[in-house]
Amino acid sequence: MSFTFEITARCNRTRARCGCFHTPHGTVNTPRFMPVGTLATVKGVTPAQLKATGAEMVLSNTFHLHLQPGEQIVADGGGLHRFMAWD
Repeated sequence: MSFTFEITARCNRTRARCGCFHTPHGTVNTPRFMPVGTLATVKGVTPAQLKATGAEMVLSNTFHLHLQPGEQIVADGGGLHRFMAWD
């Protein structure tokens, strides 16, 4: 499992940069809106609605997932991606 970051553009004036964050589950273009699904869900929207916003990644808090619902429930649900219905 590897993660890499590729810079695709730079601004000489501000030093800002754009890039691609490559993960084992796909590529995320940056900068990008990354909603937080603390307990493996973004409150108030379905995964399909979230996808329609252009989000390419959902951030989850592993400590909160450890507390509730717990690692075993997430594992029994097919792992985090399947558990939260996010590819």
